[in-house]
Amino acid sequence: MCGITGFIDPSGSLARDAIERAVSRMADTLRHRGPDDVGCWADPGCGLALGHRRLSVIDLSPEGHQPMASESGRYVIVYNGEVYNFQELRRELEPLGHRFRGHSDTEVILAAIEQWGVAAAARRFLGMFAFALWDARERRIVLARDRLGVKPLYYGWANGVLMFASELKAFRAHPRWSGEINRGALALFMRHNCIPAPYSIYRDVHKLYPGTLLSVGMEAAAAPGDFSPLPVSEGAPAARLQPEAYWSARTVAERARADPFVGSEDEAAEALEGLLADAVKRRMVADVPLGAFLSGGIDSSAVVALMQAAGGRVKTFTVGFPDSVYDEARHAREVAMRMGTDHTQVDMTPAETLAVIPGLPALYDEPFADSSQIPTFLISRVARRHVTVSLSGDGGDECFGGYNRYVLAPAVWGRFCRLPRAARRAAAGLARAVPIRAWESFFRAAGRLLPAELRNRVPGDTVTKCADIVAADTPDLAYRALTSHWKNPETVVVGGTEPPTIFTDSRRFFRQADFVRRMMLTDLVTYLPDDILTKLDRASMGVGLEARAPFLDHRIVEFSARLPLSFLVRSRTGKHLLRRVLYRHVPPRMLDRPKQGFGLPLGRWLLGPLREWCEALLNEERLRREGFFEPGPIRTRWREHVSGRRDWKHELWDVLMFQAWLEEERRGIGNRA
Repeated sequence: MCGITGFIDPSGSLARDAIERAVSRMADTLRHRGPDDVGCWADPGCGLALGHRRLSVIDLSPEGHQPMASESGRYVIVYNGEVYNFQELRRELEPLGHRFRGHSDTEVILAAIEQWGVAAAARRFLGMFAFALWDARERRIVLARDRLGVKPLYYGWANGVLMFASELKAFRAHPRWSGEINRGALALFMRHNCIPAPYSIYRDVHKLYPGTLLSVGMEAAAAPGDFSPLPVSEGAPAARLQPEAYWSARTVAERARADPFVGSEDEAAEALEGLLADAVKRRMVADVPLGAFLSGGIDSSAVVALMQAAGGRVKTFTVGFPDSVYDEARHAREVAMRMGTDHTQVDMTPAETLAVIPGLPALYDEPFADSSQIPTFLISRVARRHVTVSLSGDGGDECFGGYNRYVLAPAVWGRFCRLPRAARRAAAGLARAVPIRAWESFFRAAGRLLPAELRNRVPGDTVTKCADIVAADTPDLAYRALTSHWKNPETVVVGGTEPPTIFTDSRRFFRQADFVRRMMLTDLVTYLPDDILTKLDRASMGVGLEARAPFLDHRIVEFSARLPLSFLVRSRTGKHLLRRVLYRHVPPRMLDRPKQGFGLPLGRWLLGPLREWCEALLNEERLRREGFFEPGPIRTRWREHVSGRRDWKHELWDVLMFQAWLEEERRGIGNRA
């Protein structure tokens, strides 16, 4: 696992030493991603430079050093990630005449590309990766990202220079950088609490879509001209310069409809356990200490159970919090004792937890407001004290129907959809008008008398979600409301018109017949890479920890797409088939409880220990002076939250995270000056 960066400056205005200094500075900003080694390479004749920071995991010798040239010298690569089937590919390539100096997967990637070409090689890779490949013969750079978007890759133009990197902070270190905030992307951030691909917080800088390649020749690097950041297979109009998909979730879904799984549930469980066991075993290959995150939930418990079955005592990690409503440590501890893992639990005090917040803007690098970013960073920091690699359960919800909305949305919509539109909107308005403290009292009194899909440790969230579903005109608009914080961000972001996304561009709609399947597929290509995996990557790499997610083995994703929905969501419960697999290892009583997620008492914090910080960042005069937000809607929500009438923690956290990021951004610009 590493950090990569580089640029092409076709103007030829920089001498070799200036090019090398620039890329060295860019690579140094990624030191946290790769503390073990640094490498830079330049071709002044092309204005090209590549930089790499290495976290040594496989082949710790100098033979794994990057940037690395191919055997023929045609290609030079900087690469971040792991290709888990590299040993099989090596055995296939050796009889074809390829020779290897060391034992790294980087050498195998280069040989595979020489043998089969970039796209064909990428289709053979089983793993998580992002790389930049210089083709000296064709004089072009090729950028690539793994199928599910586990590893990040940004690219864009600044004053005639094409730059690329694992994180945006590398761009800011280049002497030609002059980033302008993209107000349309800011509007998307206010809706989704993250910035969805292909956008970034800066104009002319994009996230490469998962499962795509972007090939840029020297002429295009100098002047991108007719450019579209949308991949060809996503229905975007053809452009001269455009990413090309080598794997597509849409294609996977279409093939799954044409070739559904036809076996029994027992056969499906057997097949799933085999696939997951292989995915876990492959991700246990490392030349450094390895462990796993364990929350005590279905996904992480399944990963740990199969790690134990693969042999050896597994090191597991969890973080405990003093608030029992949010603390999952007791569940993790019980599962760890049952499976006999070497378990480490660290109980965090409120002060220790809150101390993380000032560092979030620099850690996440662009505005990011999923508040579970805090516990994710904390558990990564705990794990890094003991191991260099940790497996996680991320991806299980999207693949196997685990999110509460997959149960809540169809249940609530089914009960209210036949009512007239005016009646539904009136009912939603009444629900929202009741003070949140009254709803909290009701939920405490009702307890287990409520249907399972309406139980929630945070009553305000449940009420808001139900109201959003009831008020929507269609199921798909209900889903969009469930995945939106600020429902009309253009009313709060000055000059912020939302650019097209998969939610608004009809060419990119998924045509799955079933509502739950559409939600799962959309989550897989939006919420998963843009939120969940961004959170995991920045939190883990921020402490030099490699996080591996077995559920995101593309073979498992493709298998889950073929399963009948009844194998996934049944009797108001998700992950039915995955539970069947896990129950072979852990008693059901340890796991059969409402899904919690990875949360914190954010709403109370905003009113308590963070109150002064909030008041400073949400100051009306400050908001007006900075010019990004209309102060009125924000101040109204702040007053309502303080009074306890409404629960606006998510919307306010969005604003606070942008404000904190903006403060950090301006401080950074000042330091560079």
